Amino acid sequence: MIKQTYLFKYSATNIFFNMPISSLTKLVDVKQCVIITDENIFALYKVKFKKYNTIVLKAGEEYKVQQTADSIIKQLLEFDADRNTILIGVGGGVITDITGYVASIYKRGVQLGFVPTTLLAMIDASIGGKNGIDVGHYKNMVGCFKQPNFILFDFLFLKTLPQKQWQQAFAEIIKHACIKDAALFKEIQINNLQFYRSNKKALIALIEKNIVIKLGIVQKDELENGERKLLNFGHTLAHALENLYQLNHGNAVSIGIAFAVKLSQKITGFNQTSAVIELLNKYNLPVELNYKASKVFEVLKKDKKRNQQELHFVLLNKIGKAVIVPIPLQEIEKLL
Repeated sequence: MIKQTYLFKYSATNIFFNMPISSLTKLVDVKQCVIITDENIFALYKVKFKKYNTIVLKAGEEYKVQQTADSIIKQLLEFDADRNTILIGVGGGVITDITGYVASIYKRGVQLGFVPTTLLAMIDASIGGKNGIDVGHYKNMVGCFKQPNFILFDFLFLKTLPQKQWQQAFAEIIKHACIKDAALFKEIQINNLQFYRSNKKALIALIEKNIVIKLGIVQKDELENGERKLLNFGHTLAHALENLYQLNHGNAVSIGIAFAVKLSQKITGFNQTSAVIELLNKYNLPVELNYKASKVFEVLKKDKKRNQQELHFVLLNKIGKAVIVPIPLQEIEKLL
C-alpha cells in the first residue's frame, strides 16, 4: 500500500494522497488561482477559502448546465483571469465535471486541479479527465477530455459527508469490483458501510484500491476507444434514469448494475446475479425503479455509446471480468 502523500503520476496529473487542502499553497500561486465550489462546501469550510478568489455555485446536478458554465466564465473575466490562471474544483462530481469543462474552454484552455470532497468524487468523478455538462435529460452530452494538473485528496471532508452520500459511492465501488477485481468484491461482501466509516485505515486502503483500478484502465485508454468503456458498467440505463427521474447518481448506477447483471445472465450466462443484487442491498442501494420504458428508451437512443442501430452494453462473464456487447436498439426496447 502507498504510505506517502504523493501517490503517483498519470498522464499529466500528480496525485497527492492524504494531504490537507492547506497544502494547496505549496502547489499553486494563490494569486493565480480561482477556486470553484458549491454552497454546501463553502458554508462548511468557508475559512479554508479565505486566501482565494472563489466562485460559489448552487449545489446539485440540475445546475451542471451551460448556463452555469457561462456564469463561471463571466466571474472569471471579472477576476481578470488569464491563460496562466489555474481553476481548482473543490467539491463532488458536479463541481469537478463543470470545473474541468470550463477549464477546457476558457481562453481556449487553462490549467486545472481538483480537491474532491465526496467519497464518490474521490474514487471516480475526479479521476480520468472526463468533464462535461448535461443538456436537458441527456447526461454529460457536451464535454471534453482534459486531465487535471493535480488531484489533492484531503480526507477531512469525509467527516461531514451525509450517510446517503456514502451509500452513493458504494455503487461505483461495487462497479469497479464487478468489472475488474473479484478480491475487492469479496472484501466488501465481508465488511459493511459502518466498518469503513469507523475504520480510517481500511477506508483509505479502499479508496486507494479504487483509484488504482480506475487509473489502470484510464492509462491504457484515455480517450475511451476500448477498455475504458468497461467503466460504463451500469451507466447506460443509469444515465437515462438519473435526470429523467431526478435520481442521485449512485442510486441510478445501482439500478443500472442490477439491470446489467440480469441482462448478463441472459446473454453471457453470468451466474452470480444474486450475489451482486445482495451486495447492492447490503449497502442500501436500490435495484429497481418503476419507470416508463418508452420514456427511458427515447433517452437511451441518444446515448453517447450508440453506434447506428446498436448500443454497446457492458456485461459480466463473471465477477471481475466484464465484456462489451453490442445490442440492437430494437432488442433493448423489448428488454426494457
